[in-house]
Amino acid sequence: MPQQKTYWHLAQQRRMPTEYEIVTSKLLCYTGEGFTGKRFELDVPLLDWYKRYQQESPLTCTSWENFRDPRETTYTKYTEIQRDKEIFVDGIMEEIELSGYDGQISPRWLHLLSRVVAPLRYPGHGFQMLASYVGQMAPSGRIVIVAALQAADEMRRVQRIAYRVRQLQQLYLGFAADSKARWQTDALWQPLRIAIEKLLICYDWAESFVGLNLVLKPLIDELFMTHLSDLAVREGDYLLGQIFYSLNEDCRWHREWSQALTRMAIEDNSHNSDTIQGWIDKWYPIAARALEAFGPLFTGSLDDARMPPVEDVSQKLDKYYQNYLSSMGLQLP
Repeated sequence: MPQQKTYWHLAQQRRMPTEYEIVTSKLLCYTGEGFTGKRFELDVPLLDWYKRYQQESPLTCTSWENFRDPRETTYTKYTEIQRDKEIFVDGIMEEIELSGYDGQISPRWLHLLSRVVAPLRYPGHGFQMLASYVGQMAPSGRIVIVAALQAADEMRRVQRIAYRVRQLQQLYLGFAADSKARWQTDALWQPLRIAIEKLLICYDWAESFVGLNLVLKPLIDELFMTHLSDLAVREGDYLLGQIFYSLNEDCRWHREWSQALTRMAIEDNSHNSDTIQGWIDKWYPIAARALEAFGPLFTGSLDDARMPPVEDVSQKLDKYYQNYLSSMGLQLP
């Protein structure tokens, strides 16, 4: 057998492949398009799981290897991007500690931080587990990579919120000590907890992807990273707004690669549009209830908050989500 280059499987392109193409193509050893061209070498119980929830998914494609991340993210590129973001957020955290910033927070906003921001760590962990599952079950190495890095981004969000909580606890003893109890019992959070727990037992890889990245996550990300961020700025907590702005850059990339994957699947097989739309119709009411629970936060009617209302948040969310779906040829249920 003649000696072959590492990227021999890309030779049909008749050009030098890019770094992204070399390090992301044909990575998996358990799909027909993977590195070996075989599925599982041995008949193990896990084979049935992948057969049912990956190979037999209603979402089909001639070649999942045709997917390309718009950002062409490799591990090296990812760490370079995130390094700059972390330097930015580290600077904000340091400014908070050196300037006495937390001593100027109003009691009203401190209460909201405890009830609405601190418990966000828990759904963040849920989003991380869901992205990890999509990556585990995805039929292409390139999808595995973007899902795994999305899971890492979710852990970044959890860690930054946890760090911010700890900063406040240094000054306000007992701050957010009830976060877990709020996540488990506060009426504000229960519809979102239900949505995440239902998605965690959705095992078809493609439906899990749609429920997470095309329905629940983009809505929750926009609610917290944009509209809650704007509310924080209005209430004088402008540095939290800056932190959320940085975290929202991660969320925008998650939407971008999701759009690229969805468009590719629909272009490859037009029937995929109906399949994806059916899943959106199924999961949207569950996600909408989660959004609705946070409505009083922006209408000024949240118990004991006594905050002036923020105008048109619901309408802005609807327009944002409608634009997101229409960019992929899909419709708002």
